[in-house]
Amino acid sequence: MIRVFVYGTLKRGGGNHSYLAGQQFLGPARTPPGFTLYSLGDYPGMVRAPDDTAGVTGELWAVDIGCLRRLDKLEGVTEKLYERVAIRLEPPCADDPAETYLYLHDLTGRPVLGPEFRI
Repeated sequence: MIRVFVYGTLKRGGGNHSYLAGQQFLGPARTPPGFTLYSLGDYPGMVRAPDDTAGVTGELWAVDIGCLRRLDKLEGVTEKLYERVAIRLEPPCADDPAETYLYLHDLTGRPVLGPEFRI
């Protein structure tokens, strides 16, 4: 199983949560400072933000490789919309790195959401 940190429409109650059907919810989680969310319309994009002091809140999931491949497709990894990277999370989820998705495109004119995407 692979640990994945989700922060947007994949969270419970989100429009893409069905992609996590059959996977294991591990609990709420938070990134360390240095990440923030931007609004991309109906969904958020997380980026590195060196000046951020809050981090991003989300959920930690244990997923199988088939689910991870479906998530990569949803997130447009091949098309370079997002990249999947391993990051450390804040305690109590700090045991091992978790995979997550960082947005790769220009954010000019996009509103900053800060630490949370509300479902």
